[in-house]
Amino acid sequence: MSYPLSRRRVFSGGLLAALAVCAVLEAPAARAEDLSRATLTVVGQGEASATPDMASLSTGVVTVGKTAEDALAGNSKSVADVIAAIKDAGVEPRDLVTSGFSIQPQYTYPQQGQRDAPRLTGYEVRNTVNVKVRDLSKLGGLLDKLVQAGANQASGLSFALQDPSAIEQQARLAAMADAKTQAQSLAEAAGLRLVRIRRISPQPDTGPVAAPMMMKADARAVPIQAGETTARAQITVVYDAEPR
Repeated sequence: MSYPLSRRRVFSGGLLAALAVCAVLEAPAARAEDLSRATLTVVGQGEASATPDMASLSTGVVTVGKTAEDALAGNSKSVADVIAAIKDAGVEPRDLVTSGFSIQPQYTYPQQGQRDAPRLTGYEVRNTVNVKVRDLSKLGGLLDKLVQAGANQASGLSFALQDPSAIEQQARLAAMADAKTQAQSLAEAAGLRLVRIRRISPQPDTGPVAAPMMMKADARAVPIQAGETTARAQITVVYDAEPR
C-alpha cells in the first residue's frame, strides 16, 4: 500500500523526532552517571639530576682616568688583553659577547653645610663581556688567566647543561609516576577504585638548578664548585573514582 508523498514526509519526520528524544534522554543519564563519580586530585613531584657541562660568567675591566680619553685608552688596552686570554683558553668566538659599556664622570661632593658645587675629578670606563665555557676542566685556569690579563670585575658565575631536555623529560616522567602512586594509595585507603584519568595538568618546569660539588683543578687554577644540575617537575592529575 502506498502513501501520498506528504504523508511519507510526516512519517519520516516523526521517526527522526523519536530518535532525537531518545538521544536527549540518554545524554542526561550519561552525564548524571559521570557526575556521580568521585574525583581524586593528586600533585606529583619529580626530579632528575646530571653533572653540568657548561659555565657562564661575566667579566671585564673598570678603569679611572683624569680625562675620558685617558680612561678609555687604558680600559681598551686591558679589555683587549682579557679577550685575548679568553680566546687563548679555547673559548669560541660565538661564546664571547660584549654585554656592557659605559663612560661615567666622577665627582666629589661638598660636605654637609657647604655651598660648593660638585667638582669633576675624572672619568670611569666599564667594559664587560659574557663568556660561556663549554669545557669545565678549563674554567679554573681561565679565571686565573683573566686576573693576570687585567680583569678586575667578575660576576654571575653559573653552571648548566648545554642540552637539559633529557633530565627535564626524566623529571616529568618521575612526577607522573609519583602522581599515579599517590592516587592508587589514596583510592585504596578511601575504598575507591580508579576509573580513568579526567585531566593532566603539567606545571611550568622550574628549570635545572645547580647544587655545589667540588670540581678538580690544577694548582694554579681558581678553586671552583661546579655543582650537580637538577631539573624539577610538577604535574596535577585528576582521576575519576568509584566505590569498590
